[in-house]
Amino acid sequence: MTPVVDAHARIGEGREVALTAADLVATMDRLGIGTTLISPGERCIAVDNREGNLQTTSAAAVSGGRLLAYAVATPWRGPAAVDELARAADSGAVALAVDSVLQGFDLLDGLLDPLLEFARDRGWFVYVRTGTPPSAVPLPLALLALRYPELDFVMGRSGATDFWIDAAPALRQAPNLYADTAYAPWDTVLSEFARDPEIGTSRVVFSTDAPYTVPAAELRRVRDWTIGEPERAAVLGGTVTGLLGGSTGRG
Repeated sequence: MTPVVDAHARIGEGREVALTAADLVATMDRLGIGTTLISPGERCIAVDNREGNLQTTSAAAVSGGRLLAYAVATPWRGPAAVDELARAADSGAVALAVDSVLQGFDLLDGLLDPLLEFARDRGWFVYVRTGTPPSAVPLPLALLALRYPELDFVMGRSGATDFWIDAAPALRQAPNLYADTAYAPWDTVLSEFARDPEIGTSRVVFSTDAPYTVPAAELRRVRDWTIGEPERAAVLGGTVTGLLGGSTGRG
């Protein structure tokens, strides 16, 4: 059976939530989640990138493979942001996480391009949180993905909640864009993906987005989704493992 992989959680202190690596692993053990990709808390995504990358790569290094680190860097720092990604990669980071709201830029203004070029050259995929207008919504992310066809992008939260309506059109537009399941009801949003021949379940990855959600409920929703077991196995781990490719062996 394919191990369950959670494509995104945040550890550390947030404005309204907090999650330690130890508590995350305990939840994973309870729910049968084998691996989780982790990014740092909001402050470290927005400002204190070095602190955040040290936190996630250090947690990953002692987790016995249970945790994998996203690298973060605010693109406003220019070449220094790319240097920070390189440092995180050398410490074991396996993918890039972007939050254009916390970091204060537009996805299409070109500021992010050097970071995307680094991710492309490193063989990373890119997680981009969506759902907050005007700078973090699905359709602009699709346009960004079309500009980088050699990169894979995960549409974090799939536009939840007001922009769910744009998630499927965005996925149809960019074949290198993937949805995640966080917050999404299986009988509406996820089922729309599944029945669309241009999307399908192979373009969907499981994510709890902890600590903003209840992980048990997020996992139960995917287990209740009325799809075949091979398709469910891909959503729960197979697809994101493919997106990781050889990146977990680099650095």
